[in-house]
Amino acid sequence: MSDDLRYTINGSNLQYLEVTLEEDQTVIAEAGHLMYMEEGVRFETRMGDGSGSALGALFGAAKRVLTGESLFMTHFTNRDDEPCRVAFAAPHPGEIIPLNLREHGGEIVCQKDAFLCAARGTEVDIVFNKKLGVGFFGGEGFILQRLRGDGLAFLHAGGTIVEKTLRGEKLRVDTGCVVGFEEGIDYDIQLAGGLRSMLFGGEGLFLATLKGHGKVWLQSMPFARLADRVLENAVKEEEQGEQ
Repeated sequence: MSDDLRYTINGSNLQYLEVTLEEDQTVIAEAGHLMYMEEGVRFETRMGDGSGSALGALFGAAKRVLTGESLFMTHFTNRDDEPCRVAFAAPHPGEIIPLNLREHGGEIVCQKDAFLCAARGTEVDIVFNKKLGVGFFGGEGFILQRLRGDGLAFLHAGGTIVEKTLRGEKLRVDTGCVVGFEEGIDYDIQLAGGLRSMLFGGEGLFLATLKGHGKVWLQSMPFARLADRVLENAVKEEEQGEQ
């Protein structure tokens, strides 16, 4: 059973999450997201999410290293007898999505950089999509994270969040715009169109396809796209300055 957390999401386009921990409650998070914590909160760096055996944690840590993720996760626990708060900041402009895993079949699959934090008892695992199309061409979509449990998990996505419910139809999406989806959704990467469209359309060679029954979360501004725009403008300004 996951810890039952209370929380507030503050801000508009640069949000932060504040979690209220009762005595001995714990929230797990990826390294680097902490904003602040009150005096009664203690943190400990552990291998994995703490939801399984030591062997399972070692295997999970190995997968995280192979995919470029940190070997460890941080566990924040309230050691006081009064409620204490800990806050996590969004890494870039966008929105924080609170998800009660119990309401989503106990499992959500998301992009590996979308996970912010979750209640203790949530299993955080790396997933390799087995389809060749995804493996060779998917980019962001090849390596995903699976969140399993019955408590709260929080995702972060760039720009505006769009939630869609699929009832058997197929949705085609830019690979970077997929944030997460429920277990009943089949995920794949397919060619964007004909040769001329792929070469001159400006939308990339491949699109993610989502089909099935369940909810899908999308983002309007993936961080990679934002970074590309910033870098492009920086290069232009540098070139103009040299002239």
